[in-house]
Amino acid sequence: MPTVTGDSHQKIDAYIARLRKRLRGIDEQELREILEELRGHILDKSTASGQEPTAAAVDRTLASLGTPEQLAGEYLADNLLAQAEVSRSPLRIVQILFRWASLSVAGFFVFLGSIVGYFLGASLILCALLKPVHPQTAGLWKIPAGAEESAFSLHLGFGSVPPGASDVLGWWIIPIGFVVGCALVMLTTRFGLGCARRFRRLRNFPPA
Repeated sequence: MPTVTGDSHQKIDAYIARLRKRLRGIDEQELREILEELRGHILDKSTASGQEPTAAAVDRTLASLGTPEQLAGEYLADNLLAQAEVSRSPLRIVQILFRWASLSVAGFFVFLGSIVGYFLGASLILCALLKPVHPQTAGLWKIPAGAEESAFSLHLGFGSVPPGASDVLGWWIIPIGFVVGCALVMLTTRFGLGCARRFRRLRNFPPA
């Protein structure tokens, strides 16, 4: 690795110091490896011509990386995606996707889709569990909404059912709710993990 002195050394140190401040939450050993690899990458890119890196060459390399804040966001997102890839807990995946949503537009939409999937799955499972407790009100109800129109509503059994509504599934909501609800939870988990893997493959970090 080439040596750097003077202004070039100070520019690199200042950049890495700003980056380190933004990478809180990453394991210290992993953080050291990231910063060491990044320093090596900056030096390699700044000495492409085989000469000692100049301040101008270092400036160009740092500019190509983006600001420390932008690069930190990329590293943090990748770290979260790496955690999601090895997780099988829906709650843990939601927590990770929520943090990813704060760092990325893509993360926001993946988080939103996962919330919808988990909510529907959990609602069906709860409805199946509560049907024996509230046999007259829990279930999937068809509610008249007009002369030739109707709407469907999943009730967990709390409160009363609107007049004229009919229970579509009856006691079948128990097996159907369990099967479809569990399937939705499993598919949503696979969706979150699949998105994490896909976006990790698409990422191209400087030290790669």
